[in-house]
Amino acid sequence: MTDVPSLRAALLDWYDAHARSLPWRAPPGATTKTAPYRVWLSEVMLQQTTVPHAAPYFERFTTRWPTVADLAAVEDAELMAAWAGLGYYARARNLLACARAVTAEYGGVFPQTETELLALPGVGAYTAAAVAAIAFDQPANVVDGNVERVMSRLFALETPLPAARPELRRLAALFVYDDRPGDWAQALMDLGSGVCRPRSPLCDQCPLAFGCEGLKTGTPERYPLKTKKAERPHRRGHAYVLTDGSGRVALVRRPDKGLLGGMAGLPTSDWSAAPEFTPPVDAGWSAAGSVEHVFTHFSLTLEVHVAEGGGDDFLWTPAEEAAKALPTVFRKALERGLAAA
Repeated sequence: MTDVPSLRAALLDWYDAHARSLPWRAPPGATTKTAPYRVWLSEVMLQQTTVPHAAPYFERFTTRWPTVADLAAVEDAELMAAWAGLGYYARARNLLACARAVTAEYGGVFPQTETELLALPGVGAYTAAAVAAIAFDQPANVVDGNVERVMSRLFALETPLPAARPELRRLAALFVYDDRPGDWAQALMDLGSGVCRPRSPLCDQCPLAFGCEGLKTGTPERYPLKTKKAERPHRRGHAYVLTDGSGRVALVRRPDKGLLGGMAGLPTSDWSAAPEFTPPVDAGWSAAGSVEHVFTHFSLTLEVHVAEGGGDDFLWTPAEEAAKALPTVFRKALERGLAAA
C-alpha cells in the first residue's frame, strides 16, 4: 500500500530545497501568498505554453495592467495584440471576459472558493483549483498533465489516457491535505516539469523514487499509457500580403467567433481541401512560396501571394508593427511575402 504521508513529506522537503523562482510565485512556506490576479494570469498563460515562453508575456502584462481592473478596462483589440504569439486565442477572449466579471461582480477582488471561481467566464476545473490552492491556500486538487504523469508513474496505472483521468484525479486527491496545499500543488508542477519528464525522467533525482511503482517496473517512461490519436487532418489556404509602397501592409480583423477570433490577420481564402484563389483586391499578385502551421485539430499549408496596391477596407499597419501583433501563422506568411516582395 502506498505510503501517502511519507511521499508527501518527501516531495515538500524537496520543494523547499529546489523550488523554481518564477515571477508569479511566492517562495516555499511564505506566509504572504501570491496575489490571485497573478496566479490566475500565469495559469491561463501557461495552458499549452512553456514557462520560458510565458514569462516575458507575464512581465509585460503585469507591468502594463498591474491589477485585474486595469486589464478589464483594456480594449479587446489591444489585448489580442498583446497576446499575439501565445497561441490558443480563445484564452485571450476568456481572459478579458473573466477580468471584466471579477471587476463588475466582485469589485475587482477574486472570489476565494473553487465553486465561485468555476463560475467565472473561461475558468475551468484546473484553473479554479490552482487559484484556490496557490493564492488562497485552500486544499484543492490541482491536476494538469504534469500531475497526471506523476500519478500514473507513481501508481503504475495501466489504464490509458484519456480514460484514466477520473482515476488519476482520485489518486492525486489522496495527497491533498489542509497543510501547505499551495506549496503541494506547485511542488507537483515542478517535479513533473523538471524531474518526472515525459521523456528520459530523472529517476535518480526524484524524491518519490522510493515509492514509485512505475520505477519498479524498470520502464517508468512508458507511463502514462495513451490511446493512439487519430491522424490530424490537413487543410490548405491562400494568404495575401498586400503592401502600399510606403512600408505598410494590409491587415483585416477576423470575425469574433471561430479560429483566431477577434485577432488581426492577413486577408486569406477559406481553409479547406481545395481553397479558391480569391485575392482581396485586383493587383499584380505573384507567388511567394508557402508556409506550414499546425493547430490543435488540423495542420495547414498557406500559399503566400504578394502585391502592391491600395484599398479602404483594410487596417493599414507598418510592417514591423504588424509582425509583432499578428498570430504566428500570419507572421510566418507576412515574413515570407515581404522577403519575396
